[in-house]
Amino acid sequence: MKKTGVRLKNSLFVKLLAAVGISFLLAYGVLVLISMGLFHFYNQNYLTEFSVAGYNFALILVVVIFVMTFLLLVRKRMIYLKQITDSVHEMANGKLGLTIDIQGRDELSKLAQNINYLSTELESKFEYERQLELSKNELITNVSHDLRSPLTSIIGYLDLLRKGNYSDDQLIDYLDTSYGKSKRLESLINELFEYTHLSSPDVQLDVQETELTGLLEQFIGESIPMFEKERLTVVTSIPSKEIPVRMDVEKMVRVYENLLMNALKYSLRPSDIHISLKAEDSLAILKISNRTEFPPETDPEAWFERFYTGDKARRNHRGTGLGLAISKRIVELHGGHIRAEYKGGWITFSVEHPVT
Repeated sequence: MKKTGVRLKNSLFVKLLAAVGISFLLAYGVLVLISMGLFHFYNQNYLTEFSVAGYNFALILVVVIFVMTFLLLVRKRMIYLKQITDSVHEMANGKLGLTIDIQGRDELSKLAQNINYLSTELESKFEYERQLELSKNELITNVSHDLRSPLTSIIGYLDLLRKGNYSDDQLIDYLDTSYGKSKRLESLINELFEYTHLSSPDVQLDVQETELTGLLEQFIGESIPMFEKERLTVVTSIPSKEIPVRMDVEKMVRVYENLLMNALKYSLRPSDIHISLKAEDSLAILKISNRTEFPPETDPEAWFERFYTGDKARRNHRGTGLGLAISKRIVELHGGHIRAEYKGGWITFSVEHPVT
């Protein structure tokens, strides 16, 4: 009941009705005073008869008083309405993000709040679309360059084979090189397709509750022979306590695989690779660290950018530059964070995942 009374008090209709009532009462009071004055003068014989023109003037004066009083009472709201109208006009002309000062708590104030929300939402959506367009153009430019390089080599070697300009030894070399370039092209196309799919706003995850410690122990155990072959020793620190998380197992395994492959490619040989997992507050934090021969040339966070192959070590291993960008997107889709840092000759990747 109290809330209903407050709503009625703040209602624009009630305020206008009150303004009309006050204006009417004031005008009526003036009319009564004028009438009493005329009757008084008539009774005192100052007036011998009522003047129609005088009475009409009195009525006009009453109407003017009514209108002026009403306008004075609603003046602030009329000015506010004009301000809202002007602001909407500016927004319609492209000035998105413009906001209107909130004055009062009636329907005009609610209208201004809704317009402000609409303005900021439209601004963010247009900015998102603009960034999306820039991102698309950048993607097309990078893809064109990365696809052209191996494709040009393949065409060149096939042209030599077609013309017969090769010896027996060169034939095997040309075929091996063409096959390697083709596999790189296939890898780039697959990763590009995966990144594009993950960047779609309607991407769906097959989320299910998973016991993270068991998953990691199995995955790391299967990878150890590969590391030992490269003279790398895996040192793990994984708790025995179960850590339940909700994840798309296939996609998150793609992240773990990518991080381990990075450690395999860029580790100093022989050396150790440290893998640790711990539960901290509401997060499961996985860290993968490897010793590197050279410090990074740029901020490690730049490695998560698409097509980044800026460091000398990364250029030498001829990666697609999409692996870490894909990993970052997958982790973010799970509501987590992925980071990279370099300290004292060690590169550490951290994956934070919400615990259920």
